[in-house]
Amino acid sequence: MAVVKATEADVKLLARLMRAKAEGDGKLGMLMVGNVGVNRTRWSKKT
Repeated sequence: MAVVKATEADVKLLARLMRAKAEGDGKLGMLMVGNVGVNRTRWSKKT
């Protein structure tokens, strides 16, 4: 699992995104949405 530096505001924003996108899909769905968010953050820092 990726480890990225994040502020408290970043974590709260990611949590809001996960809940908004996948609340009806349960914990696994929210985890998948969170993984996509982290991967996009990591990818955008490489370019």
